[in-house]
Amino acid sequence: MSFDDLNPKQREAVEHMDGPLLILAGAGSGKTGTMTHRIAYMLECGVSPFSILAVTFTNKAAKEMKVRVEDLVGAVANEMWIMTFHSLCLRILRIYPEIVGYEKNFVIYDTADQKTLVKNIIKEKGISEREFTPQYLLSAISSCKEKKMTPEKYIETMDDNYKTKAIGTVYKEYCARMKKNNAMDFDDILLNCVLLFEKDEEVLLKYQNRFRYIMVDEYQDTNRIQYELIHMLADRHHNLCVVGDDDQCIYQWRGADIRNILEFERDFKEAKIIKLEQNYRSKANILAAAYSVIKNNSSRKSKKLWTAQEKGEKIRYFRADTDKEEASAIARQIFMMQEKGRKFTDFAILYRTNAQSRLFEASLSALGVPYRVLSGMRYYDRKEIKDMIAYMRLVVNPEDDLSLNRIINEPKRGMGEKTVEKIRAFAGVRREGMLKALDDEDVRETLPGKAYDKVIELVECLKLCRDERENLRVSDIYDNLLVKTGYLKALEESRSVEAEARMENLMEFKSVIYDYENETENPTIEDFMETLTLAAEVDNYDETQDAVTLMTMHSAKGLEFPVVFLPGMEDGLFPGNKAFDSVSGMEEERRLCYVGMTRAKELLCLSSAGERMRYGRTEYTRESQFLRELDKTLLSGDAVYEPKKYSAGYGAASGPGVSTGSVDGYSQKAFKPYDYLKYATAETQKSVNKTNVSFDAGDKVSHAKFGEGLVIQANDRIVTVAFDSVGIKKLAKDVAPIEKIR
Repeated sequence: MSFDDLNPKQREAVEHMDGPLLILAGAGSGKTGTMTHRIAYMLECGVSPFSILAVTFTNKAAKEMKVRVEDLVGAVANEMWIMTFHSLCLRILRIYPEIVGYEKNFVIYDTADQKTLVKNIIKEKGISEREFTPQYLLSAISSCKEKKMTPEKYIETMDDNYKTKAIGTVYKEYCARMKKNNAMDFDDILLNCVLLFEKDEEVLLKYQNRFRYIMVDEYQDTNRIQYELIHMLADRHHNLCVVGDDDQCIYQWRGADIRNILEFERDFKEAKIIKLEQNYRSKANILAAAYSVIKNNSSRKSKKLWTAQEKGEKIRYFRADTDKEEASAIARQIFMMQEKGRKFTDFAILYRTNAQSRLFEASLSALGVPYRVLSGMRYYDRKEIKDMIAYMRLVVNPEDDLSLNRIINEPKRGMGEKTVEKIRAFAGVRREGMLKALDDEDVRETLPGKAYDKVIELVECLKLCRDERENLRVSDIYDNLLVKTGYLKALEESRSVEAEARMENLMEFKSVIYDYENETENPTIEDFMETLTLAAEVDNYDETQDAVTLMTMHSAKGLEFPVVFLPGMEDGLFPGNKAFDSVSGMEEERRLCYVGMTRAKELLCLSSAGERMRYGRTEYTRESQFLRELDKTLLSGDAVYEPKKYSAGYGAASGPGVSTGSVDGYSQKAFKPYDYLKYATAETQKSVNKTNVSFDAGDKVSHAKFGEGLVIQANDRIVTVAFDSVGIKKLAKDVAPIEKIR
């Protein structure tokens, strides 16, 4: 077999068979090719395929590796175990389930099954689901399992308080029920395999002797359980080859432990380290720019990527005045470059948060540029946005049963399918909409006890918003729906990463509403819904089209594109606000920046906005710390880090200027951006919760829509105000956006 297409370092890694080996494979350095050629080389040297184990994280990666090995060595590849961690453990557990207390026919519970089980336990134990959501408890249980912490050990070691008692109680019962049901979750699959090896040395010895050569891909993403598993299997022969890049460890938030790769030499004193530093993906300037950022991390292995390719174009940077200008500039650049011969598939826009996609979708749609959102839904297709649109449609049209069916149990109101079907039948008999039926006391009396009060709240909220819609801004209606239906509260109490992302999208939707209100002469909720429908229709795209790719930087790992745009390079957005709380948090964000930059093959474009509408409020930004770390000689233009002068966009003749965004320029003093999501949700709650304010005749007030006026009469429900602009108005106190003028 020829290995002529390998570079010297790749060949060195391929030919190192015996003893522990750490391959530090930088971005675009050909690690998959190196791994597959290493397997082929071992077979050529007489190693039995039966004794080779290759482990990776995803089924896709495992399949790709197996196909490439098969291309090199033929059908013998089928005799090897090339699989994911979970597939490996599950195959072993199916043979020896009784050792860890399971029967052979054990089942695997998915996330939905787990959630149902925890909800049942919460109910039976009398624990408040409002305080301890199933998502929160499952996250805590998963964290315990990753640490091999039993329920008893958790209860013993944690502080004795209400929170830990509740978690401990649920965790203990959860484990008991899983055992009783002969079921495992995904964490159990890994944990039980480790426990199996600990309990039965003969079984462990069997697999140690079988797998004389072990290879692990993406080693920087392993957690502590995966670490233990691999080290137990490799403990006899020490022929462990791990491949990874500490600079691309970006999943610590879901359990990845960067120490596993950083401390490999501590675990194996005789380990050989080979660095794959030749990059085959990116132009030299892109690599140099990425290095100038990542070198600021202290927790990393020393390495620097290089390429035989030309330097290429300098990194383009554009400081827009606003986030809208930033999105429009990017869309125009894509359009113009495509006109000059590039394909739309050449372009990727990589952002820090999903909520950022909205403006890019709108700007691309306006120019007729096809796009697709990968590893996530298009903005208006996201569940939380569709839910709130359904609520707003019911304000406009109470007869919209389709929308009511969507949100009647969002958030959970104790409305099972049978109950909903019963209401649907009532409405059918009466020949009226379901919402009107729910407004009837006779129909409400048929509801389950736990649903009764919540349904009344839903109906009253929708009725009040509809009755008062002429007196309310669209944004006021939205705030009331978000708060009074309990939707926002349910997400806040969930305390999950997914819930936070949904709140970001919901707060971003306020920016959509504010834009509409500012741009429309007589804004109404009816007109807004029509505008929204038209915008959503324009967003439709054909997935088979030549299209621009939109995705988060987390989702982009492992991919590459000729031209990459990284927008939103601002402190508080990227790096994110939480990164400023710890060194490790900032270093992970910096690694994410490195991953984003190294996705680019030919051209990298960075941008930021001086003003950004975030969650309905204008934020004045400061350029990202990562921009300040970037070697400015690699950026196009000669005015970098100076106040911005007029620029037509990326690479304009006048040069891209960078405004300071603050009076102190780029001082290195401690800086903590404001947490706009936290502020936005608090302001939303505040804007609705005004029922404790009392009004008396003679009070001077200000109304968000009608301006200033004088209170003529007031009671617990209605405030009558004489406004300078529109005359006398009767306003429902519960929703009226009025404030006393002090």
